[in-house]
Amino acid sequence: MSMNSVELLAPAKNFETAIAAINSGSDAIYIGATGFGARKNAPNSLSDIEKLVNYAHKFYVRIHVVINTILNNSELEKAIELVKNLYNIGVDAIIIQDMGLLKAAIDGKLPPIQIHMSTQCDNRTLEKAKFFDSLGVSRVILARELSQENIEEICKSVNCEVETFIHGALCVSYSGQCYMSYANGRRSANRGECAQPCRKKYSLIDENGKVLLKDKYLLSLKDFNASESIEKLINCGVKSFKIEGRLKDINYVRNVTAYYNNLINKYAKRTSSGKVFAGFEPNVDKTFNRGYTDYFINERKQCFNFLSPKSRGERLGKVKRVFHNYFEIDAKLHPQDGICFIQNGEMKGFLVNKVVGNKVYPNNMEGITTGLLLYRNFDAEFEKQLNNSNTVRRIGVKFEISENCLNAVDEDNNSVSIALPVGEIAKNPEKLRQTYINQLEKTGDSDFYVLDIKINSASLPFVPVSKINEIRRELLSLLSKERLSNFNRIVQNPINYGTFPVKKMDYRANVLNNEAKEFYKNCGCEVTEFALEFREIPSGIELMRCKHCLKYAADLCQKPCKKLYLVDEKGKKYPLKFDCKNCEMVVLSP
Repeated sequence: MSMNSVELLAPAKNFETAIAAINSGSDAIYIGATGFGARKNAPNSLSDIEKLVNYAHKFYVRIHVVINTILNNSELEKAIELVKNLYNIGVDAIIIQDMGLLKAAIDGKLPPIQIHMSTQCDNRTLEKAKFFDSLGVSRVILARELSQENIEEICKSVNCEVETFIHGALCVSYSGQCYMSYANGRRSANRGECAQPCRKKYSLIDENGKVLLKDKYLLSLKDFNASESIEKLINCGVKSFKIEGRLKDINYVRNVTAYYNNLINKYAKRTSSGKVFAGFEPNVDKTFNRGYTDYFINERKQCFNFLSPKSRGERLGKVKRVFHNYFEIDAKLHPQDGICFIQNGEMKGFLVNKVVGNKVYPNNMEGITTGLLLYRNFDAEFEKQLNNSNTVRRIGVKFEISENCLNAVDEDNNSVSIALPVGEIAKNPEKLRQTYINQLEKTGDSDFYVLDIKINSASLPFVPVSKINEIRRELLSLLSKERLSNFNRIVQNPINYGTFPVKKMDYRANVLNNEAKEFYKNCGCEVTEFALEFREIPSGIELMRCKHCLKYAADLCQKPCKKLYLVDEKGKKYPLKFDCKNCEMVVLSP
C-alpha cells in the first residue's frame, strides 16, 4: 500500500448529491457556485455551499468550487468577490481557467484559498504543468488524453499536486480548446454553455465527395474507466483521482464514488476520515455509460462509439429463442428494466413488462431476433437498491474509562474526556461493567462508530443507563467540535509570475479580459488576439484538436489519402487536418 495519502474527488450538481458522494467515500467534492462554472446548469447558492462545507469538514472532506470559465472584464470583478465569499464560508480550493484570476492573486486581491488549474487550461504537456508549478499554484488538473508515462513524468517533475480523471464522459477535443459549440450556435464551451456537437451525427467524405462513413456519431467517444490502472497511477504520484459528472444524477454519483472508494482503499491511505457503511454493492457497469475505454492511459485502443451517444449499460448476452410476445435469455431481468440493442447501425430498445424464469415479456417485440445481443441500460432493481441504500459514513472512535473519566479518541487522534458522576459502588460490578459497554456501543445517529472500549477502572460508579447515554452523547458532541477545531485548512502559497512555454498565443489562449492579457505579457507571452467570443468565426481556423482520429478509425493511416471532410446533418462541411507525427486530428471551421 502506498504511504502517500490520495484523494478521491467526486462531482456534485447540488447539496444532496454532494452529501451522497461524501457518505459514499469521497475525500473531496467539486461543485459549482452561483456562476462562472463550466456547467452553467449546475449552480449552487453560497448558503448551500456553506452547509456542505460544515458537513464535509466533519469527515475532513474538502470542498473545491469551480470557477473555470473565461471571464470578461466585468465578470472578473464579480468572480473575485465570489472567491472572497467562498473563502469566508470555509471552501478549501477554487478550480480556475481564467488567467485574470491568477493576476488577481498576484496583486493581492484574492484570499489565500488554494488554487487548482482546471483541465480547461489545456494541461497536456510537461512544459505547461511545470509553468503552473513555477507560479506556485497548489494543483494542476491534467488533460484526459495523457498516457501513464506522461502522467508519471509530470508527477516527478513538479512540486504541486497532480489531479487526473479516472471515470466519466470524455470530451473529444482537448479541454479548453474546443470551439465547435460556439461556432455552430454561439454557445461557448469555455463559458459553460457547451451544446455538445460532438454527440451529433456526421458523415466522413473525401474531396471527391465519396462517402467513407455515413450518418454516424463520428465524434462521440465511449466513457472513461481507468479502474484497472488505479494502482499504477497511485505509484506514479497522482494525488487526486477525479470522477467526471457535475450534471449526473445522485444515484450515478453514489454508485461510482462507492466503487472507486472500495478500489482505492486497496492501494493507498486516504486524505479524509471515516468508514463507509454501504447498503449496496457498487457496480459501474450498471450505471450510465456509452461503453468503457481507458482512453490513452496504457495503449491506443478503440475509444469511440459511432453507434450512439446514449447509455449502453451492461452486457446481458444473446437472445436464445423468440416467441410471439416474449423471448428467452440466460440473464436475470426485472420488470421495468430498460434494454437496448444495436440493429442496422442504430440503438433501439424496450422496457421489460414481466419476467417468468428466463422468459421475458417486453413492451415491444420489434427488432428482437434469435442471437441478438442485448444490453441493460436501466436496472430497476439496482436503482431501487441505490434509492433505499441508506449508505452512511462514520468515524472510528475508541472509548476508555480510567480514574473516573470517560475518554474518547477518534481515528485521527482527536481526544476529549468527561468526568463520570460520583455514585455508589455497584453491588454487581461485572454487570455494571457490561452495562457501560452496551450503552457506549450505541452511537446511534451520530457520526461515529465504536472501534474499541476499554475499562481500566476497578470500581465504576453506579449511574442509571439514561445517564450513561447522556454522557456518551455529550462526549461525542464534544469530539465533533474538537475535530472541527483541529481541521487543517491548507492555505495557498503566494502566486508569482513565471515564463510561459511559448512566446505568442492567438485566440486559443482564451483571453477575454484585459487582466488575463496582462498576465500573459508579464509571463513573456504576447497574446495576439482575444478569445473567439469577441468576434465572428473566420474560415479555416482550428475548432477542435483531438487524439481521436477518423483516419485511424476508418483504417486509413497507412493508405494514400485525399483531403477529408466532416459533414453534419445540415450539410455543413468541416475540413480535417491530420498531425500524424503526434497522432492528432484537427477540425477546421468551414
